[in-house]
Amino acid sequence: MEALNLALFVVEAIAYFVLMVTLLHFRHRLGLGVFLTALGVMHFMETYLAAVFYVSLPFGDVSPGSSVFFSGKLMMILMLYLWEDAATVRQPIYGLFLGNLLTVGIAWVLQLHQPLQLSSNNTPDVDFLKEMGWLMIWGTALLYVDSLGIILLYEKLGDFFRRRVVLRFVISGFVLLTFDQVGFFAALHYFLDVPVAVFWGGWKAKMLSVCLYGAMFAVYEYRIRRLGADAAARSISDIFGDLTFRERYNDLLERTGRDMLTGVYDRTRMELEAPLMLREALRQGLFATVLIIDADHFKDVNDGHGHLQGDEVLKAIAARLGTTLRSSDRIFRFGGEEFVAVCPGTSHEEGLLLADRLRWTIETSVKTPDDKPVTVSIGVATADEDGISFTTVLTAADGRLYAAKKSGRNCVVGRSGMVQPS
Repeated sequence: MEALNLALFVVEAIAYFVLMVTLLHFRHRLGLGVFLTALGVMHFMETYLAAVFYVSLPFGDVSPGSSVFFSGKLMMILMLYLWEDAATVRQPIYGLFLGNLLTVGIAWVLQLHQPLQLSSNNTPDVDFLKEMGWLMIWGTALLYVDSLGIILLYEKLGDFFRRRVVLRFVISGFVLLTFDQVGFFAALHYFLDVPVAVFWGGWKAKMLSVCLYGAMFAVYEYRIRRLGADAAARSISDIFGDLTFRERYNDLLERTGRDMLTGVYDRTRMELEAPLMLREALRQGLFATVLIIDADHFKDVNDGHGHLQGDEVLKAIAARLGTTLRSSDRIFRFGGEEFVAVCPGTSHEEGLLLADRLRWTIETSVKTPDDKPVTVSIGVATADEDGISFTTVLTAADGRLYAAKKSGRNCVVGRSGMVQPS
């Protein structure tokens, strides 16, 4: 009997994987909702089976609901993340959690009824429904933590096994399902008095499931998906690129949008990020200050010492800006010898003090090749006092920079006029 149950255990895992991966594979034709709905429908069944349905295997008493279907769901969530993104993965998690809260609420309301007993063999068990509701909430909370954990662990393992995708897939499953077994069994033991002996059998069954799902994942990746219609003309490196998309994206995002000379962000990156930074600061009820910093008489440096020496001066200015500004601030090269700093959470008065500190730092630490101090002029404007859009605030700061130039340079001009150099 144990051998038969083990064979059925393997068949169930294969059937679950084939069905869910088929829906995932054709998600662009069928719609992702079909996959998510199937994932959600299975949730009640797996929780119910984990509570009441156990079979004997060679290594212990286990529930297919927990060992096959829940384990499969977690591995499916990791696969969904690999092919979509974390925001998509969170949708079924929050949906399941809210649905389970509703289940518990209804169970409490149902207890106020006086149900009819239509036959002696059909007695409503509302207490069991209440217990199932709490168990489903606990299981869904664990699933949420498991989902975040398996994704983060998979990404972290990329530092050591970047191209060993299947190995990362399996190790992540081993670690998070061990964590889940501890957490979920604690609830089973508390709510349903499941014996402690079941813990080890369930853990071994989940490890077996990870091995089965890992093997099928490997077959799918290297055989079916590689040779499928969507990937027929693609190389294996492209497939690896898909699987590690978020790692590659974050790395690419950090490397792109940089000014080649100074290393700070460029104007294109500014046009993308700065408006978002201002909107987010205003949404939180904070100020956001914009500084435009322009090197004084920079043409004289280029004309007198050459453009290479002028480049060194720009690099030195950018370095001083980077070390003086906070990590939450952003510095962009606006063009030529001009830089723009966006400082969320900074009032106009604080922005003026920051600008004057930048001006003083550059004057006292950056020199031309003939040992003359390099000075800068700075215009300061703040959202929402000078406007709520980045373009409006930048225009106000640019006008004040022009006023600083007219006032003799090496100074800061804000809303109320010039700040006297300290």
